[in-house]
Amino acid sequence: MDLDFTAAEQEFRAEVREWLAGNVPRERLPSMDTRAGFEAHREWERQLAHARLSAVSWPREYGGRAASLIEWLVFEEEYWAAGAPGRVTQNGILLLAPTLFSYGSAAQRDRFLPGMARADHIWAQAWSEPEAGSDLAALTARAEPAGGGWRLHGHKTWSSRASHADWGFGLFRTGPPGERHRGLTYFLFPLAEVEVRPITQLNGAPGFAELRFDGVFVPGDQVLGEPGQGWRIAMATASSERGLTLRSPGRFLATADRLLRLARANDADPVLADEVARAWLDAEAYRLHTYATARRIAAGQEIGSAASMGKVFWSELDVRMHHLALRLLGERGPLSAAAPDAEDDGRWLDGFLFSLAGPIYAGTNEIQRTIIAERVLGLPR
Repeated sequence: MDLDFTAAEQEFRAEVREWLAGNVPRERLPSMDTRAGFEAHREWERQLAHARLSAVSWPREYGGRAASLIEWLVFEEEYWAAGAPGRVTQNGILLLAPTLFSYGSAAQRDRFLPGMARADHIWAQAWSEPEAGSDLAALTARAEPAGGGWRLHGHKTWSSRASHADWGFGLFRTGPPGERHRGLTYFLFPLAEVEVRPITQLNGAPGFAELRFDGVFVPGDQVLGEPGQGWRIAMATASSERGLTLRSPGRFLATADRLLRLARANDADPVLADEVARAWLDAEAYRLHTYATARRIAAGQEIGSAASMGKVFWSELDVRMHHLALRLLGERGPLSAAAPDAEDDGRWLDGFLFSLAGPIYAGTNEIQRTIIAERVLGLPR
C-alpha cells in the first residue's frame, strides 16, 4: 500500500490546519446534549460550511469540495488534532448523506443536502425500538398508505440527537408483520410533527429521545428509495456507521495523543505506561488499516461485512483509552467539569461515559462478532 501523500493532499492538509488554527473556539462549547450547547454547535457547523469544510467529500454543488476519501481522512486527522468541537451534524452528514447519494432522487438530494451542510436541518437517527434494538429486523413500527403518502405509527427509542434535532430518518414496516427483512421502507420525516420524549443520560443531559408516531403523515416524496426496499438501503447506512465515516481514525489518534501527554504529566508507573504505549500503537494501527481500506475502496472494492471488524476494534479501543486515563488520574478521575481540580475540564470523565455506548450503538459488538464469524470467516452458524 502506498502511504505517501500527494502534493495536493499535503496542500489540502496545510489549508485545513491553518483554518482550524484561526477558527476553533478557544473555550470548549457547552454540551451539545443541552439546548444552548446544541445551538452553539449548530453555529460552529455554519462556520465550517461557510469555509466549505462541513462536508468536504461532497460534490461542490451541495456545499462540499469533492475531496477524495484520502483527503477526507486527512481533514478528520487535522480536525480532531486541533481540538475542534464534536460534530452535531454527524447523523446527517456522515450517515444519511452517503445513503442519499446512493439511493435518493435528484430532487431529494437538492432538497435535503444543502440545508444539511449548513446545519439548517440537523438529523436524528430513529431506528431502534423497545423490542428491536440490535435486532433491527424485528421492528414493529408501521406505515400505512394514505392519500399520496403514508401515516406512521409506532414507537422508536434511543434516537440519537432527537431531543433537539429538526428531522429524522428511520425504518417502518409497510409489508405484512413477521416478514422481518422484507416489507420495510425508509422514511424521512420532520420531528416537529412527532411526539419527542427526551431520555436523560448518565451525565444528566438528554442526548437521546423516544419518538412516538400517532398517524404522522409523510408525503410519498419523503420515502428514500422504493417502498419495501428499506432493509437493503438501511444496510448501506449501517455500513457507513460501522465502517469509515462515523468514527474516523483522527478521533482516536487525538485521544491517544492526549492520553500520552496525560501519562507523561502524571509520571505513569511502568505498567500503566506500557498500556498507554499499546493504546497509542493500536490507534496508529487503526489509522493505517483505514488508509488501506480507503485505497481499496478507491480501486472499486467494497468493505461489506468486514466493516464490523473495524467497529469492534475502534469501540473497544475508545473504552480502553478512557479507562486508562481515569486510572492515571486516580482520585481526580471522577471529577466533573465543575470541580476545581478536574483535569481538562472533566473531558476524560465525559469521554469515558460516552465511550461505554460505543460497543452498543451501530449494532452491539456481540452482533458484530457473529457477523464477522459467519460472513467474514465463514464459520458455521
